[in-house]
Amino acid sequence: MVKLSFRLISFLLGSFFLINIAIAAPPNIVLILADDLGFTDTAPYGSEIQTPNISKLADEGLRFNNYHTAASCAPTRGMLLTGVDSHRNGVPNIPESIPPAQAEHDNYKGTLNNNVVTIATLLKDAGYHTYLTGKWHLGKTPELLPSQRGFERTVTMADTGADNWEKKPYLPLYKKANWFADGKEIDLPEDFYSSKYYIDKAIEFIDSNRRDGKPFFSYIPFQAVHIPVQAPREFTDKYMGKYDEGWQKLRDSRLEKAKTKKMVPPGTQMVKMSTTVDWDSLSDSEKRYESKKMAVYAGMVDAMDHHIGRLITYLKDTGQYDNTVFIFTSDNGSEATDAFDGPAWQTQYLKLWMKAKGYNRDYETLGIRGSYINMGPSFASAAASPLAEYKFWAGEGGMRVPLIISGDGITEKGKITNAFAYVTDIAATILEISGVNPPLGNYQGRRVESIVGKSLLPLTKGEVGRIYSEDETIGYELGGNAALFKGDYKIIKDRGPVGDNQWHLFNIVIDPGETKDLKKEMPKRFTDMMEAYRSYVADNNVLPVSENYDQVRQARKYAIRTQLKVHSPFYFAGILILSGLFIWRRRQKNVRKDR
Repeated sequence: MVKLSFRLISFLLGSFFLINIAIAAPPNIVLILADDLGFTDTAPYGSEIQTPNISKLADEGLRFNNYHTAASCAPTRGMLLTGVDSHRNGVPNIPESIPPAQAEHDNYKGTLNNNVVTIATLLKDAGYHTYLTGKWHLGKTPELLPSQRGFERTVTMADTGADNWEKKPYLPLYKKANWFADGKEIDLPEDFYSSKYYIDKAIEFIDSNRRDGKPFFSYIPFQAVHIPVQAPREFTDKYMGKYDEGWQKLRDSRLEKAKTKKMVPPGTQMVKMSTTVDWDSLSDSEKRYESKKMAVYAGMVDAMDHHIGRLITYLKDTGQYDNTVFIFTSDNGSEATDAFDGPAWQTQYLKLWMKAKGYNRDYETLGIRGSYINMGPSFASAAASPLAEYKFWAGEGGMRVPLIISGDGITEKGKITNAFAYVTDIAATILEISGVNPPLGNYQGRRVESIVGKSLLPLTKGEVGRIYSEDETIGYELGGNAALFKGDYKIIKDRGPVGDNQWHLFNIVIDPGETKDLKKEMPKRFTDMMEAYRSYVADNNVLPVSENYDQVRQARKYAIRTQLKVHSPFYFAGILILSGLFIWRRRQKNVRKDR
């Protein structure tokens, strides 16, 4: 009897112990990063685009309407994965746009340096499986690939972007599309489409270790909706005709929906973008073409959401969903760059290059294999609605993006917070969710940068109303465009052609559209914030740009250097001569017509 009782007690204690281990088990973490997704490009933020799975995450989590990133992809990705400011982690700009004078400095290489530790490394050390399936853009030499920065299994595209249907580059920036799996170059499957493939591989990686009891961290940085904008026809068809009234109507509609969704205050106003064309000035055929381009864009967002839904279904079917935290966000605001908006000889060369790569811009094939389009500044203003400016610029349209934290342990379900949050906070949040301590200036005996972000978890549990005090500041600079946040306020300076190269002051909580400059009304606040920005520059070794610096122009120079390396100078000169002849012939034809 005593022996039986002892066995019974041992069984009960053992069961209790196992149950408590199960309860205390660290959650799985899925970090989903869209590319160039505008503030109101998803349904929870006021979009007409159907995103039921992202909407479900919003309903089961907390939405942030005052979350900010860098206004360009690589700086955001570096801060997202390290919690360290971009000027200290080696990625203050995309490497393709860093001028030679800056690139001589160690903190301006455009790739993650060795003074930082990624959250993937820290989670892996703590017993997590760590997976990456998607875009990297933090270095493509062997020692810089994600397989060397803490990720156990990887499938990654290492460049700024690439074709979504085939293994080929999307601009002359690259000799080829750089794809890797676990550190080795790979080819792509015949049925490849980027959003589908990334989720296929994420499910494959998660499933491969599902039964070993360890939690996983799955980082899924999509190519959607980066240039080239491409989507399967069945997704595009859902939006045909929806954008026939043009970008200004869409921008207005998005504003009203964002108000209804409480993503912006009721009194929010918008500025008119100087780069937005008058829709009524277009011909009927031009309107038809632009409308379909936006339909493809919407289809690309829709397709991304569809494949996110496949991952959610898989996690539910395998009993892993309830122990998973989801973080969904974007790397920056909407992309307004027009690849063909450059000098005539560059435009002609780009057309010849695209033809050689099998790209076309035909109306009938827009979005499908071989098609090449980008949205351009006019519809980009709608994607950013009601915010000002776009990707690359320090306006809210370039920096303020969606953020949803959803799932296990999140108690503020279906709610919205207007608390200021910044991209470096994501790393701190993930570490707190996993119960992993951040490195405090030291990792495995070497000095490293400390995380400067703050965990957002107290906001998701309703414990606090804000995580930054009224006196704390966050500085920012990218390519000469700059900002500093303090409390509800922001100072901003943007260079031309979008900005005026002057500093302005806005209350971005009540005026997210940045329509009322408060610099003259609040001179002391402006002066104090300017002083704080100067301290940020000094403390983080922020380098100035030349007066004639232009981010896009610098990338074009990078592309020219790349192509000179690929082809002999004589071949490249031949291309330029042919381009010049092509332009001359067109002008001669126009002269004849005029006669």
